[in-house]
Amino acid sequence: MPKHILTRGHGRALSRHHKVAAAGVAALGAAAIGLSAVPSNASTTTTAEAPAETAKVAYSTQQIQGVEPDVNSQFAAAGLKVEQIAAKKQAAAEAAAKKQAAAEKKAAAEAKAAKARQAAESASRSAERAEVKKAAPKKYGDNLDGWIREAMSIMKKHGIPGSYEGIHRNIMRESSGNPQAINLWDINAQNGIPSKGLLQVIPPTFEAYHVKGTPKDIYDPVANIVAACNYAADKYGTMDNVDSAY
Repeated sequence: MPKHILTRGHGRALSRHHKVAAAGVAALGAAAIGLSAVPSNASTTTTAEAPAETAKVAYSTQQIQGVEPDVNSQFAAAGLKVEQIAAKKQAAAEAAAKKQAAAEKKAAAEAKAAKARQAAESASRSAERAEVKKAAPKKYGDNLDGWIREAMSIMKKHGIPGSYEGIHRNIMRESSGNPQAINLWDINAQNGIPSKGLLQVIPPTFEAYHVKGTPKDIYDPVANIVAACNYAADKYGTMDNVDSAY
């Protein structure tokens, strides 16, 4: 029992000592805080001063409004710029494609128009050539062969029959190919209407069977042949059927 009491008393003595030590530590801490609160240019004093008030710090749990994080803002701006550049490129590409299509369409239209003009000009030239060819009379020789061929061309247009051989044969018998030949001794001459020209046609017969488009001259070789063949076609069917005076 006594041993136990001694131990308790010793414990109480240690407690008082500890309290004194703790008070000293607290005082030193307060002094340190006081010194740290004094400005560097202020004079140091050892007199007791009133303890400095603890600075009050205001805290708020409200989020700051109207301020975006800088990084997110930069990313958003960069993304918007990229989209704008892409949109401009897209618009430029579409405009270039549209311009190219318009140019190709215009070129095709011009080529088509040029081709149409060339075709029209070619057709016009062909028509002009055909018209000139049609209008220009065919050239025949100024001889017995040329007279017969020209006469046959006119006869064909008027449906008058007769071959080159039949016409040539009768001419040679009647006038020997002389367009100025005239018979002054046969019955027709005795009656005052002598036979004249290549096929020895009398004037009344020439007048009656003259073909329009040829000269009204009994001595004209072509007019004489055509009128004589027209008469032979009416009386004998064709000049080819005539083998003697007719």
